[in-house]
Amino acid sequence: MRKSNITIYSTLALVALLAACRMGKDYQRSDLALPTQFANTTATADTSSVADMEWKKYFSDPTLQSLIGHALDNSFDIQLAMKRVEEARSYAKQAKVNWGPTISANLTASSTFPSKNSLNGISLKNFLGKEHLEDYNLNAGLNWEIDIWGKLRGQREAANANYLQSFEAGRAVQTALVANIASSYFNLLMLDAQLEVAKRSVNLGDTIVQFISLQKQAGQATELAVQQATSQQQTAKILIPQLEQQIAIQENTIHILSGDQPGTIARTTKLQEYKAWEQLPTGVPAAVVSRRPDVRSNEMALVSANARVGVAQASMYPTISITASGGLNAFEFTKWFNIPGSLFATGLAGITQPIFQRRALKTQFEVAKLQRDEAAISFRQSAYNAMGEVANALVSIDKLKTQFQLSNDQVTLSNSAIGNAKLLYKSGLADYLEVITAQSNLLQAELYNATIQRNQLDAMVELYRALGGGWK
Repeated sequence: MRKSNITIYSTLALVALLAACRMGKDYQRSDLALPTQFANTTATADTSSVADMEWKKYFSDPTLQSLIGHALDNSFDIQLAMKRVEEARSYAKQAKVNWGPTISANLTASSTFPSKNSLNGISLKNFLGKEHLEDYNLNAGLNWEIDIWGKLRGQREAANANYLQSFEAGRAVQTALVANIASSYFNLLMLDAQLEVAKRSVNLGDTIVQFISLQKQAGQATELAVQQATSQQQTAKILIPQLEQQIAIQENTIHILSGDQPGTIARTTKLQEYKAWEQLPTGVPAAVVSRRPDVRSNEMALVSANARVGVAQASMYPTISITASGGLNAFEFTKWFNIPGSLFATGLAGITQPIFQRRALKTQFEVAKLQRDEAAISFRQSAYNAMGEVANALVSIDKLKTQFQLSNDQVTLSNSAIGNAKLLYKSGLADYLEVITAQSNLLQAELYNATIQRNQLDAMVELYRALGGGWK
């Protein structure tokens, strides 16, 4: 009895010792050698970032808030992303219980009629006095693989990392959607502003055409001058249907992004009324890696790939499994539930060592390591891309401020030039071409000024997205 107990305890101790073994290494983030601050920023101990701000506070326009909120609730991209998250969550739940045994139940009833001239038929007739054989079986089976080398633990880790990867990917879709809706809205405001510019230019053209026509009637101008002024006015007129077309397409784009059918968008804010943020703290570069959902998604892919290396390595080592079954079995229905006479039970413990698998296991291990290296490269690449996107957004914000100031000066100068050209033309000190040129310059200056304002707002959106904001 004591020898039996010692054997059992020794076996359990051996199993526990082997279970402590694990193939593969735990994931550790490699040193990305990130800078302490972004370019074009002043080093500070403050780690706050605009990315920590909720999008409702960052985008204060009520119409834009409504558009973003509606898109987050109805976008097809968001719906698809959430379904992928649910799929990954289901696999993660399954992996959490892969350490336990599999249990199955089976119920069968059979009747066999052997040939009367066969050995089975003769034996059945002589020994049992029957011409057919019945068999009734009710059993439950158990199969349990003991996780000696950490294969099942690695599978759980990989499944959990896949779930987190899909979750972060879903957040990345939300971030992109917020940025796309905001950028599309600002582009719509720019088109509205340019449409107003084109209409003002048409009205100004009417004034110039009438003025030159009067000069022609007085013999102070030619028909060519009237034609040139009319042609300049038509240039502005052509812009109106072009801009109206772009406005309709942009409205449809926003609706489609929001999961709606094409349609118009009611808005009251004008481009000139929407001011870009003056102070945009970025935080520290390391925070971008820990905050940006697309970078975190790539890191979770690396964690999963690292876990699969351990799984592939563990697959080359012996598998210890325990199999057991038991139930009721009888060759007559009336005796099927005759207990304990119909009870049966079997048990089996075994070790399976792969020997020759046509190099499949080794190839699987090598490929898993290569996939881990690929995931590590992708993670580093995404982190550096994030740094670059933030740096580019900061440069854009800085340089667009100067461009906007110069553009405002250009618009002011062009407006002044129009008035001077008219006075000089009336005084005979300038020809009609100078008036038309001044009108053309004003049109282009105002159109470009609206573009610069839109670019400023786009750079603000891009910085928010690049820093990992937009999903809260």
